[in-house]
Amino acid sequence: MNVNILLFSDFETLDAFGTVEVLGRMEKCRLRMEKCRLRFVSANGGIIKSSQGVPIVTEALENVDYSGILLVPGGQGTRHLINDNKFIEKLYDIAFQSQYCLTVCTGSALLAKTNLLNGLKATSNKRAFDWVQSVNSEVKWISHARWVVDGKFYTSSGVSAGIDMALGFISDRFGIEKATELAQSIEYIWNSKKENDLFGK
Repeated sequence: MNVNILLFSDFETLDAFGTVEVLGRMEKCRLRMEKCRLRFVSANGGIIKSSQGVPIVTEALENVDYSGILLVPGGQGTRHLINDNKFIEKLYDIAFQSQYCLTVCTGSALLAKTNLLNGLKATSNKRAFDWVQSVNSEVKWISHARWVVDGKFYTSSGVSAGIDMALGFISDRFGIEKATELAQSIEYIWNSKKENDLFGK
């Protein structure tokens, strides 16, 4: 199964790589799934730098198999991309075709802009919550949640919440024992209750 990590300039490093750490360990925890392939992708490919200046080599979206899992991080770059119609159209295509779609922080604002979240429950970074809500009022925004699941869409709160969401995704697919085992393998104290949001409004 492909895990497509969609990057863009000024994405938040931990949004992407905290979640990647979890998803990248699925095989090591002997989960019942095909070999997991992590693919870092961007609109045009090439080197993409995070908000912290970390350079990542990416593949162009046009060369990617859209099936599998899509991960969309947040970060300051979302403020610019929200008005980039070509990017939003590409995001719509890959998110629509993906088996599962996971967002961290303000990555949910980008997904909301595609209208794929219309009528569905979702959450985002509480520090940017008012802005995220303004992007699309047709989404049922949940202000007090560490992460939210609605169908194939998983949306999470700010930065480190992506790790909790990814473990929640593992728990939903393969059982809480496997998620707990994975959390222990990275020495992480998992907030396993998605409604338990210490940073919520």
